Amino acid sequence: MTDDEAMGHALAAAKVAGESGEVPIGAVVLREGQIVGVGHNQPINQRDPSAHAEVQALREAAKTLGNYRLDGCTLVVTVEPCTMCAGAALNARVSRLVYGTAEPKTGAAGSVHNVFAHAQINHQTEVLGGVRADECAQALQSFFKQRRQAQRDRQWPLRDDALRNPEEAFAGLPAWPYEAHYVNDLPSLAGWRMAYVDEGPKDAAQTWVLLHGNPTWGYVWRHWIAHLRAQGHRVLAPDLIGFGRSDKPKKMAAHGFDFHRQVLLEWVERLDLQHVRLVVQDWGGLLGLTLPMAAPQRYRGLLAMNTFLATGEHPLSDGFVAWRQFCRDKPQFSVSGLMARACPHLTPQECAAYDIPFPDSGHRAALRRFPEMVAPSWDSEGAATAREAAAFWREAWQGQTAVVIGQADPVLASVMPDLAAGMAGGAQPLVLSEAGHFTQEWLHPRSPHLDAIQAVVSRLS
Repeated sequence: MTDDEAMGHALAAAKVAGESGEVPIGAVVLREGQIVGVGHNQPINQRDPSAHAEVQALREAAKTLGNYRLDGCTLVVTVEPCTMCAGAALNARVSRLVYGTAEPKTGAAGSVHNVFAHAQINHQTEVLGGVRADECAQALQSFFKQRRQAQRDRQWPLRDDALRNPEEAFAGLPAWPYEAHYVNDLPSLAGWRMAYVDEGPKDAAQTWVLLHGNPTWGYVWRHWIAHLRAQGHRVLAPDLIGFGRSDKPKKMAAHGFDFHRQVLLEWVERLDLQHVRLVVQDWGGLLGLTLPMAAPQRYRGLLAMNTFLATGEHPLSDGFVAWRQFCRDKPQFSVSGLMARACPHLTPQECAAYDIPFPDSGHRAALRRFPEMVAPSWDSEGAATAREAAAFWREAWQGQTAVVIGQADPVLASVMPDLAAGMAGGAQPLVLSEAGHFTQEWLHPRSPHLDAIQAVVSRLS
């Protein structure tokens, strides 16, 4: 039996350990090419600190051969042994040790120290590492990922009326290395878990809050987060409830303007955000533009892109009415397809990232509901708040203001000049001829408007 074949048996033993809740490490002992001992980690279940896979395999081999001396035997283990197991192998006079992946924290065959390298010991064991190392490492990584997920689930219990994407669904996305932070104890959340990115120093002189719209999520800000963090700023980007890594209420009725606004107000208050530069687009603006009037001392700047205030004073545009009807007629529309059409400079992998939070109809209640939430009349939910916000921006706002218009947006490009005109002191908009609705994606390294948007950001810094 080759070392590779023997490691396959050790991996099978490791799987048994993992399925019983133990760290998945397995070991076998060979004598003349035959397995004479098998072991897997059992210290938890046996309540025995010595019940490591290697010790278990050595014990079984000794019984099989009728001798505690295991001369001529090979010990094969999925992970580099600890000091205890390395010592056991030496005391058993094992001729060879073969291990899979190195253990940088406790490994005693060369990683932390090398028990087998002392010439003064009266027995020498040949050591070979790295056999099927990737498979052995993957067994450990999968186990600990599942255990971390279980711990998170216990910490953040999922309500019966919501769905939650698995953490691994968001792993490995292009330009998205950002850890999710969570909150579920805001009064308005009532146990639903909201995710947000929080990058950069907590004591930074500037805090940037980036609010996404529908049907995107925090991923739309990935290049903004990297750019702003590199400038030394703190950058936060929440996923609205129903989007991204946040919980997905199953019923459309869970979503409303007042609910989502209150969540954001409580979130800003909980984190005690100061010196805020607020960046909004689409529903990030419908909601976000109403936040500063509640606590104007927290805000220093605004950058508004392809959004508006739904005051109910004017009929909804033909473009928006068409978008709302499209969402009604095709509730399973491809978000990635939409992004590919609107932002042709994105790669297929980047576009695909937008589909991840919405794998089926159960996860799409927010996507179906948000187009219906835009206030069509004077007395619609949120309309009075929007009118109050419009007055605030016109009469009371004292911070810096910038407006960017993606001119290729068929829905909002025509209403953005009115938003800019309603800002205190006036805000000469930057018009991006090639950019569409999802203006954030034009801070992309391949965007022809990259320099122009960076200049606007710098003026607010």
